[in-house]
Amino acid sequence: MSSEKRIKELSIKLPEAKAPVGNYVATKIIGKLLYISGQISIDEKGELIKGKVGKDLDTDQAYQAAKRCGLSIISQVKKVCDDDLSKVKSCVKLTGFVNSIDTFTEQPKVINGASDLMASIFGDAGMHTRAAVSTNSLPLGVAVEIDAIFELN
Repeated sequence: MSSEKRIKELSIKLPEAKAPVGNYVATKIIGKLLYISGQISIDEKGELIKGKVGKDLDTDQAYQAAKRCGLSIISQVKKVCDDDLSKVKSCVKLTGFVNSIDTFTEQPKVINGASDLMASIFGDAGMHTRAAVSTNSLPLGVAVEIDAIFELN
């Protein structure tokens, strides 16, 4: 099944691909690799999902925030691929950053929000390498930020 059909079957509504807010680009293609700049946690209404995981948000809420980052990543991919996700050969890597308290240790469970999404949309091609890292702060106070690398056909 195609990625587009999976998106429809799962009733997923992709957010608008946001333009960068600094001196960088949202996406960059080098050879057959597509790099996606970090996407921050933004809810369905366009509001930032903020806070420290382990204090303001629990693991499940942070998982959903990471899923929202994953949706933004896919929006960026779709935009740069002229709305054609069939140009994606595979998701190579996700790097996830979790704004968490010092004693929080469930970063992998949080970033699974984006990882599970990639697998559900791209199937085997969505299986990727990954890092899940804790940090004491993220831009604008968001809970999660994730960047990605994809291989194109």
